[in-house]
Amino acid sequence: MSTDIIKLSKPIYDSNVSIEKALLGRRSYREYKKEPLTLAEISQLLWAIQGVTDPEGFRTAPSAGALYPLEVYVVAGNVKDLPNGIYRYKPERHELVKVAEGDKRSELCISALGQDWVKSSAAVIVLSAVYERTTIKYGERGKRYVHMEIGHAAQNACLQAVSLNLGTVVVGAFDDSNVKRIMNMADKERPLCIMPVGRK
Repeated sequence: MSTDIIKLSKPIYDSNVSIEKALLGRRSYREYKKEPLTLAEISQLLWAIQGVTDPEGFRTAPSAGALYPLEVYVVAGNVKDLPNGIYRYKPERHELVKVAEGDKRSELCISALGQDWVKSSAAVIVLSAVYERTTIKYGERGKRYVHMEIGHAAQNACLQAVSLNLGTVVVGAFDDSNVKRIMNMADKERPLCIMPVGRK
């Protein structure tokens, strides 16, 4: 197996935190301890965002027409057993594929208008979308459906973070072109959301 592909641990489907407790505890956290995350925690967060939950390929977040326009990345800077770098999540195989080496949190922080929590987190999840996957069926209105989907996925991450006793926040203020360049996104991808994650 290539060292550029990292197979993630199987997601956990039960916990001691009910959905009601997760909703009650959901807050935006912008301060994190300097302790590392584990690869298992990253695995669980990614599964919550876009994990496959059905043999037919359905995922944890609803998608108009089951067209799945979202792409999910992890920017690792302080994660046990995960070298610093950028990784793309592949939901179908529940694995990470290396996109770039090195800690890019500081660069992302600058692109996010200097919001320090992007740099001080242990890892950053970046969500992007390829609108055309949805608009090919639904026309211009498909963009609205993509924005609804990104909200579902981000909320899944927030609730899963509560269950894992982690902190996160949804960041929407950033320079799109710089984030796209840092993340090595494809031409048609549009960055929509940045979520720093760390121990609270």
